[in-house]
Amino acid sequence: MEVGAGAEAEPLLPPRSWRAGRGLWRAGAGARSAAEDGTGADNDLYINQAIVFIEDAIQYRSINHRVDSKSLWLYRWYYSRTCQWILSLTITVILALAFIEKPSSLTVTSDVRYRLPAWNPPCGLTESIELLCFLVFMVDVSVKSYLIGWEEFWKNKWLMAYILTLIVSLADWIVSLSFFCTEDVRIRRLLRPFFLLQNSSMMKKTLKSINSTLPEMASVVLLLAVHLSLFTMFAMLLFARTKDGQQDKEWMGYFRNLPDSLTSLLVLLTTANNPDVMIPAYSKNRAYSIFFILFTVLGNLFLMNLLTAIIYNQFRGYLLKSVQSSLFRRRLGIRAAFEVLSSMKETPANAQQSYASVGALLQVLQKVEMDSRCKQAIMRSLKMCSCDQLSAAQFQKLFEELDKDAIKQHPPSPEYQSHFMQKMQFAFGHPYFGYLGNVVALANIVSICVVLVMDADKQPSERDDFFLGAINCFFILYYLLEMLLKILAMGLKRYLSYPSNRFDGLLTVILLVLEIATFSVYGFPHPGWRPEFMGLLSLWDMVRLVNMLIVFRFLRIIPNMKFMALVVTTLLDLVKNLRAFAGILVVVFYAFAITGIMLFKGAVVPLGNISAVNTTYDNGTLQCGTYEQLEYWPNNFDDFAAAVVTLWDVMVVNNWQVFLEAFSRYSSPWAKIYFVVWWLISSVIWVNLFVALLLENFIHKWDRRCHREPLSDIEYQRTVELMFRDVLEEPTEEELMEKLHQHPHLQLCR
Repeated sequence: MEVGAGAEAEPLLPPRSWRAGRGLWRAGAGARSAAEDGTGADNDLYINQAIVFIEDAIQYRSINHRVDSKSLWLYRWYYSRTCQWILSLTITVILALAFIEKPSSLTVTSDVRYRLPAWNPPCGLTESIELLCFLVFMVDVSVKSYLIGWEEFWKNKWLMAYILTLIVSLADWIVSLSFFCTEDVRIRRLLRPFFLLQNSSMMKKTLKSINSTLPEMASVVLLLAVHLSLFTMFAMLLFARTKDGQQDKEWMGYFRNLPDSLTSLLVLLTTANNPDVMIPAYSKNRAYSIFFILFTVLGNLFLMNLLTAIIYNQFRGYLLKSVQSSLFRRRLGIRAAFEVLSSMKETPANAQQSYASVGALLQVLQKVEMDSRCKQAIMRSLKMCSCDQLSAAQFQKLFEELDKDAIKQHPPSPEYQSHFMQKMQFAFGHPYFGYLGNVVALANIVSICVVLVMDADKQPSERDDFFLGAINCFFILYYLLEMLLKILAMGLKRYLSYPSNRFDGLLTVILLVLEIATFSVYGFPHPGWRPEFMGLLSLWDMVRLVNMLIVFRFLRIIPNMKFMALVVTTLLDLVKNLRAFAGILVVVFYAFAITGIMLFKGAVVPLGNISAVNTTYDNGTLQCGTYEQLEYWPNNFDDFAAAVVTLWDVMVVNNWQVFLEAFSRYSSPWAKIYFVVWWLISSVIWVNLFVALLLENFIHKWDRRCHREPLSDIEYQRTVELMFRDVLEEPTEEELMEKLHQHPHLQLCR
C-alpha cells in the first residue's frame, strides 16, 4: 500500500490523560470523543490495529494506511486471499483475451499457407468479459485510493495512471460497440499490460531501477550508434558500385543504399549474418575481411559487453537493497504493533520504557493470519517466558521466527520386529540402493539410444519394436520393484516426504499404466511386433511416449550429485527471485505483440498470392536465405500467439535479418524501425539486465552454499527473501521511531 494522507478521525492511539505525560501518540481533536467511549472499545481497536500491522510485516507491506476500525476491516478484506485471488484472476483473464478475440489464435497452425479460418467470437462476448474486468479494476482503484487517503491519492502517480488507463479503456470499449466490433485498432489492448504492472510492487521497483539505469545505458547505446554510423560510411565508400557488375555483389547484396548498409552492419553487430555479409567481398580480396573483423571486435566484443558491465555495475546489490527494504518494513510493522499493544497497559508517567502485555499479544496471535509453524513457535516462546510484559527488544526477537523456515523433519522409518525385515530395511534403505537405481536408469537410457541409432534410417514398416518393448518392460518392472522396496524400507509417509521420491514414484506409476495399456491393445512383445495403428495411438507412439518418460525420469540423479543439485536448486531459487523481471518481459512482449498485429496483420501472403506483393522472382526460383526460401511462413503477426512467437525469434537474433527484410518488403521499409526497437529493448537492454542480475545472485548464492555449514545441527534455515540475511543491517531504534513519526495518519509525540 502506498503512502497515505493526513490524520484520521479515529487515530491509532486516542489520547488519554494518563498517557499525556508519556507523550506516546497525539491525535486531533476529533479523536477525543472516541477516547471517552471506554477502555473496552479502545482495546478492541488496538488489537485490530496490531493484527493488521503484524500482517503487514509478514507480507512486507507498508503500514502507511488508514487505521480506524472501518478502514482496518476494509484493509483486511482487500488483502484477503479471496480478494487478491479475484484480482489476479481478473488480470489473467483480461490479458488472455488477446488469444481469443479477433484476430483469434484458435487455429492448429499459424502458417499462412495451411491455416484455416479461425473462429472469432461474436461481437459483445469478449466485450462483456472486458466490462466485468473493468468493474473489478474500478473497485480495486477505489479501495486503494480510500485506504491511502484522498490527499495522498493526488500525489500517487501510479493510481492516477490507473484511473486514466481505465477511462481510456472504457472510452475505447464504447467506441468498439458503436462500430459493432469492426474496427481494427483498439487502444485498450495496448493498455492491458498496465493492469499487471501496477498490481506488483516488485515490478514497480524494477521498472524504477531500470529507469535510473537508462542514462548510463544511453551513453553506451549512443557510442554504439556512432560506431555503426562511422562504419556504415566506410562500408559505402569501400564497397561502392563499379563498372564491373560481377565485382559488385557486396554492393548489390548489402550496401546498395544507406538503409541497407545500416541494416547489414546492425545485424552483423549481433553476428546473425556473419560470415554471409563478408563472403562476396572476401572472395574478391582477402584484405576486406579486416573491415568486418574490426567492426565485430569493436562493436560486439567490446561495446556490447561494456553495456553488460555497466548494467551489472548499476544493478550490483539490487536484490540486496530490495531485501534490506523488505526487512525494514517488517521491523517497522512489528514495532508499530508493539507501540499499539503497549498503550493498552497503563504505565506510570515517569516510566522510561514501554512494555506490551503478553496476554494482549496472545489475543492478537489468535486472530492474525500467519504460518502455523511461526505462530506455534511464538506461542511456545511466550508460554516459556515467565514475565507478563515484553520490552520492544523482546517483542522484536519473538517475531524473528518470521525470518526463519523450519528444516523439514522427515517422518521416522517403521520399526520392524523381525530380524529379516530389519536386514531388508537396512539394505533397501541404504543410499547405495539408490545409486544402483541410478545405474539401472543410465543403462535404460543407453539401451534406448542404441535402438534409436539402429532404427534411425528404417521405414516404419521395417521397424521391429520387439527389442525396445522387451527392455522397456524389464526396466519398468525394476522401477516398480525399486519403488515398492523403498516404501517397505522407509514407510509410505517417509518415502513421500522426499520430493525426489514423489517425482520418481509418479513417473513409475505413469510408466506402468502406459505399459499395461500397450499390452492390452497390442499384446506382449514378440518378434515382428509392428507399429500398427490401433486405438488412439499407434504402437510406435506408445513406445515413444514411454521412452520420453524414461528419459525424463533420469533426472532423478540430480539430488545424488552434489554440485549439480547445487546449480539446479540455485537456479530454481533465482527464478523465484526474478519473477518481477519476467513480469516486465511479459508486459513488453504483450505491448509489442499488439502493436505488431496493428502494423503487420495480413501483410504476409503465401506465394500463391504473390501478385499482391511488390516482389519478383526469376523463373520462380527463390533466393537463398529469404523468408520464403526458409519457409518462415508461421512467423507472422496475423494473431496474438503467432506475434509472440515471432517476437521471441527476433529476440534470439538468429536470422533476424530475414524478418527485417521480409516485413519491410511485404509492408513498408519503415517496418525495420519496429524490429530494431524491439531488439534494443528485448535483446540489448532486458537480456543484459537479466544476465547481470543472474550473475550477481548466482555468484552470491554459490559462495554461500559452498561455504555453508552442514545443516544437521541447525534447527532453522533462512527463507528465500532473506537469503542475504548475514549481510543485512538491522534498522536502529531511531530509524524505526523516525519512520513512525512520518506516518501520514498518525502523529508520534515521544
